[in-house]
Amino acid sequence: MAVGNGTASRETDRLAGELLSRLGMPRSAKVIVSEAGASVYSASALASAELPGMDVSLRGAVSIARRLQDPLAELVKIDPKSIGVGQYQHDVTQSKLERTLDAVVEDCVNAVGVDVNTASPALLARVAGLGPTLSRNIVEYRDANGAFASRAQLKKVPRLGEKAFEQCAGFLRVTGGTQPLDASAVHPEAYGLAARILDAAGGSKERVATLDASQFADERFGLPTVRDVMAELVRPGRDPRPEFVTASLTEGVETINDVKPGMILEGTVSNVAAFGAFVDLGVQQDGLVHVSAMSTKFISDPRELVQSGQIVKVKVLDVDVPRKRISLTLRLDDEVGGGRAERGGGARGGEERRRGSEGGQPREGGAPRQGGQKGSGQPRGAGQRGSDQKGSGQRGADQRRGGPGPAPADTALADALRRAGLAR
Repeated sequence: MAVGNGTASRETDRLAGELLSRLGMPRSAKVIVSEAGASVYSASALASAELPGMDVSLRGAVSIARRLQDPLAELVKIDPKSIGVGQYQHDVTQSKLERTLDAVVEDCVNAVGVDVNTASPALLARVAGLGPTLSRNIVEYRDANGAFASRAQLKKVPRLGEKAFEQCAGFLRVTGGTQPLDASAVHPEAYGLAARILDAAGGSKERVATLDASQFADERFGLPTVRDVMAELVRPGRDPRPEFVTASLTEGVETINDVKPGMILEGTVSNVAAFGAFVDLGVQQDGLVHVSAMSTKFISDPRELVQSGQIVKVKVLDVDVPRKRISLTLRLDDEVGGGRAERGGGARGGEERRRGSEGGQPREGGAPRQGGQKGSGQPRGAGQRGSDQKGSGQRGADQRRGGPGPAPADTALADALRRAGLAR
């Protein structure tokens, strides 16, 4: 059961748990899923075409459920900028940002691969060599003629020529077809190379890893290509994405008011910036792990340690409820408020020293300081405009102290004050 992480998500999560228990399905999983951009999709033309006649709120719920089933296939339907890709995404050139995000999405889709018999037009459009037109043609051909039995059958799709096939074939998968290699990342052009490698290994996938890749390299297939083919033969159809895991949210911690310093919580990294990482704790407000609180060693970039979507365990250092700020650390042995109190004490000491100086307390090895800026020698009224105002400020200060103050420093202003009888 997928539960969106928006408003009242923790209450809904608790209700889902009680419901599953009452229905006799305690082992059924309930997972909190990010709903970033779900509202954008539900109101889009693509959602209207996929889910006609359905209410907008129900389309959003379907999108959240699909994200749990296959996040990549669902998120490609949303403009990457709507998902929230960074704090300064609106401050950069939008055209460059769009091109960069599109390239990243395309790289991810091609690295994972696409099942041509289940993929939507939006997902197929992200495959190298395909576009909106060809992706629609593939889906229309699939709907009219049934599932593809092999990659070679893709050549029958209208307007999908040899060049387009050459570019896209290696990223499209056909599972359960007539050719087992169609379900792998091996390109059809390299099927002969894969057959030679399997023959040398006696048909054993385990022995493939022990072969010398250089003996299969030639003018057509270089050493990197041979190594890629061998790696795919050892683990055919391998999904490069890590194992799916979810954060175990603490019961009873549902809002920022429930978060207390010293708590050790589990959360999901929602964003990584140059100054630190934001962690979703399930309390409607992400906490911040500053880059200085990530490791005992110096790191220049938080991405060296964490990445978006990673599950981390953090310790709460401070909670500022009015400003909605949660300070976290990845160092679980850090003391809560240790350095903070020390800095505060230093600040209070500095304030007391300043007050003592302004009150005419004697300095070490010299006369008492006037109330002006440090080392300037100016009287307290020196900050006002005009020399008369400055003199009036000095006379007022002298009257309060019961007499003229100490001799000011040897400056042009001090000399003028002496000539006017306002200073010694």
